[in-house]
Amino acid sequence: MYRKEFFVFEQDKPVPVVIRNYNENDFADLIRIQQESFPPPFPSELWWNEEQLKNHVTLFSQGALCIEVNGQMAGSMTGLRVDFNPQQPDHSWEEVTDNGYIRTHNPNGNTLYVVDIGVRPTYRKLGLGKWLMFAMYEVVVHLGLERLLGGGRMPGYHKVENNLSPEQYVDAVVKGDLKDPVISFLLRCGRMPVKVVANYLEDNESCNYGTLMEWRNPFIHSN
Repeated sequence: MYRKEFFVFEQDKPVPVVIRNYNENDFADLIRIQQESFPPPFPSELWWNEEQLKNHVTLFSQGALCIEVNGQMAGSMTGLRVDFNPQQPDHSWEEVTDNGYIRTHNPNGNTLYVVDIGVRPTYRKLGLGKWLMFAMYEVVVHLGLERLLGGGRMPGYHKVENNLSPEQYVDAVVKGDLKDPVISFLLRCGRMPVKVVANYLEDNESCNYGTLMEWRNPFIHSN
C-alpha cells in the first residue's frame, strides 16, 4: 500500500501532508471533494457515488489515492489498469473507465489510466494536484507499467472554437501562445500530448473533446 508524508509550503510556512490509499472510511470526504472540485456546469451525475468508490478500493486499491493536509482530506486521484494500444488510441472516458465504476480494470494491463483527479478549491494554492500526479507516476514505476495515460479536459477551447480546430488549440497551448486550466497543468506535471479525441466526455466547455496525455515510465523504453 502507498503512504508518503512530506511538507508543502503555504507562503513560507511548512504544512504537513500525507498521500495514501483511500478506503471506505473516506467515502463521504471523497464525495465532498468531487462536489467542490467539479461544480456546475460539470454534470453532477459524474460525481462519485459509493458504489463507484467501493469498486475503486476493491478492484484496484493501488490506484485509489488521496491527499490530506493537516489531517483534512484535500484531494484525490483514481486510476485503473488498461491494455493500451498506441496504434488505436481513440476512445471515450466512459468506455475506458466503465463510467467510473472501473469494472474494465485489467490486472495485466500495460497502462495506468487516470479516471479522475480533484483538489478542493480551498487547497489549490498548495500544488497538491501535482503531488498526486507524481505519486501516480511512482505507482507506474512500482508496477512496471509502460505509461500513465488520461484524457485532459480542454475547458478553454469553447472560447476559440470558431477560430481554431481542437488540434490547433492544443498546439497553441503547448507553444505557450494560449493557456488552458487543465492542459497547461498537465504539461507542468510532465505529461505529453498524444492525440485529441472527439466525443471523449460530455463537457460543454471542451466542446466534448479531450486530449490524451501520457507520462512514459523512464525505466521502460519501447519503440
